[in-house]
Amino acid sequence: MNSIDLMVQEHKNILSLVAVIRNACCRILEGDPVEVNDFRDMITFARTYADQHHHGKEEQILFREMMGRLGTAAVKLIQNGMLVEHDMGRFHLGELESALGRYESTPNTLDKLEILVNAGAWVNLLQRHIDKEDNVVYTFAGRSLTDDVLQSINSEVELFESQAKEKGIQETALNLLKQLIEKYC
Repeated sequence: MNSIDLMVQEHKNILSLVAVIRNACCRILEGDPVEVNDFRDMITFARTYADQHHHGKEEQILFREMMGRLGTAAVKLIQNGMLVEHDMGRFHLGELESALGRYESTPNTLDKLEILVNAGAWVNLLQRHIDKEDNVVYTFAGRSLTDDVLQSINSEVELFESQAKEKGIQETALNLLKQLIEKYC
């Protein structure tokens, strides 16, 4: 298993969710009701697959090795770039979830706006973030880490994947994504 290729593939799945969210937001702007449960499913996918599963491998394995072995440039890139953006994504998902809760109990225009703003902010952040990781961070790692370190990362990622598979994380998340794509894309 090439862990970087796997992470790039996961980005493609996450970008499918970006398309789903954009289409769901457009439908609201065109007058459709806010589908609160669908947005909650989007948040569930984002938290389980994009954050816990995908970011889990980055933060616990790849980024750890990059910061430990590639010096100041890697530390600044990871700490001041990628990890900050991971936290910004978590913030927007939390704000989106709060707005959905308020809207569900008392539908109003202000919370509908907060839903659209935070959903849009999250997808824009994620799209830029994925582009940086695919074209800068992963390239830097693949070019700069030694073969034995890359092999060690691959082994750790393989174990991470296998533990997640036993819990059904990938299958459950990708089935949820498939349902959302069928409805919104």
